[in-house]
Amino acid sequence: MDAVTPALRLGAVEVATPVVLAPMAGVTNVAFRQLCAEQGAGLYVCEMITSRGIVEGDTTSLSMLSFSGAESVRSVQLYGIDPEVIGRAVTILCADHGVGHVDLNFGCPVPKVTRKGGGAALPWKATLLGQILERAVRAAEPFGVPVTMKTRKGIDDDHLTFLDAGRIAADAGCAAIALHGRTAAQHYSGRADWDAIAELKAAATIPVLGNGDVWEASDALAMVERTGCDGVVVGRGCLGRPWLFRDLAAAFAGEQVLTAPRLGEVAAVMRRHAELLSEWAGEERGCVEFRKHIAWYLKGFRAGSTLRDRLGKVSSLASLDALLSDLDPDEPFPPSELGRPRGRQGSPKKVALPEGWLDSREMAGALDAAAEDATSGG
Repeated sequence: MDAVTPALRLGAVEVATPVVLAPMAGVTNVAFRQLCAEQGAGLYVCEMITSRGIVEGDTTSLSMLSFSGAESVRSVQLYGIDPEVIGRAVTILCADHGVGHVDLNFGCPVPKVTRKGGGAALPWKATLLGQILERAVRAAEPFGVPVTMKTRKGIDDDHLTFLDAGRIAADAGCAAIALHGRTAAQHYSGRADWDAIAELKAAATIPVLGNGDVWEASDALAMVERTGCDGVVVGRGCLGRPWLFRDLAAAFAGEQVLTAPRLGEVAAVMRRHAELLSEWAGEERGCVEFRKHIAWYLKGFRAGSTLRDRLGKVSSLASLDALLSDLDPDEPFPPSELGRPRGRQGSPKKVALPEGWLDSREMAGALDAAAEDATSGG
């Protein structure tokens, strides 16, 4: 039996399996988080919400603050550009919504965000980054709630910020920093740079979480061994594969990882996912929400185009049951899909930035409010 990996400690919060579910817009709602939690242990983070949306009482933002009984710690990823607004949002989350962990996202590479100085562009402005983190930590402190941050290596290979971000996060009192081993210019293309995660771990005085290219439980163990990181953040690897958290729990506990599920087991998970979505949003809307997951669940299986098309139009649990019964329950999981990237990848591209953004690490004036966009990513 392999060695057991220690629990992840984020302030007063202990995560027995050192695994964090990365927020993904339109995916990691309460139903998906409960599904993952039923598979294995970890910290499951709510979809990213903007600080301004919380402070202004935006109904869409507040509706995202739904949690299941399976979530022992209510974890929210928050994004913002204004230290005072961030502080007010953190207070609201902790005082009014029972949130027990706040993660701040500085990893979004989407052009409409970075061209205003937000997302993955913001850590370039070191002073502003420190002000945001310090204000968030100060607001969370009376509630005993740990604050963490997620970032990328930097804007591009010539403008790296991750080591500075680790120092600034520690100085601000953050409980940990998560690093996606890609630059904003890479988006989700190429391979994640695990050596950068190792470099940050060697320099940081707070726990470091590694993110990028964790497709199987073995990848997570390899990342920890190679980088020394204190835990892993899993995003695209669990798309259509929530049992990855079962495998991760076993691997980190030093137990044998179960074999990949046959199609019948996958169908059962699909049915459970649709059921949870229906409980959360109502049956028709829940089934509509489920449609986006069909291709991920069936990737590599022999299910024909006609059946896939019909599944992509499902609007009731009864019709889903009828269609799932047409799948071959004994079909083995396709070996070609093991260890393969899932979800978006894209290609490298120049990062859109405000004019003169790279001239200084200091911030002159306030960021454009448009930089606080609800686009998730990192």
